[in-house]
Amino acid sequence: MPAETFHGITVARILRARGLRGEVAAQILTDFPERLPELREVWLADGRSAPRLTKVQRCWLSTSRGGQAIFHFEGIENMDSAERLRGCEVQIPFEKRAKLDVGNYYVSELVGCEVWEAGADAAMGAVRGVEFPGGVALLAVETTDGEVLVPLAAEFCTRIDIAAKRIDVALPEGLRDLNHR
Repeated sequence: MPAETFHGITVARILRARGLRGEVAAQILTDFPERLPELREVWLADGRSAPRLTKVQRCWLSTSRGGQAIFHFEGIENMDSAERLRGCEVQIPFEKRAKLDVGNYYVSELVGCEVWEAGADAAMGAVRGVEFPGGVALLAVETTDGEVLVPLAAEFCTRIDIAAKRIDVALPEGLRDLNHR
């Protein structure tokens, strides 16, 4: 896959060099950190140039500093070359991300979906983002009247069709006004 066409997801961000042999410590940015040691190659994105495919010699999870991934990449053999990777994002192709159970979705799949209220002739708006205030996640739906927060729960979201980018909702009386921002 050519770098200029690569579009992946970030699973970690390199924080600093670690040790003398070229290892780096990375902040874990995935809900599935146990998959990181299985990676054999990743894309490193520095935000300035096209991501570059890089072989992973070794990766392990560390409990220090709240939990980090330690990577050792092919061709990075000393602290100086490891330090040049500071700030890079460790990415994998979308098709390699973890498969979710039925009824679970990635935020990136929900963002942009049109939200249709039962019986309406037009979409009430589109999902701008997902908020996690604790408890039930909330869809932040951008409407013509501003943002409305809709609980991401089966009682309210009666049908989610990711392929069609459509979410059907059944909102109880007053919910629009209650959660309107």
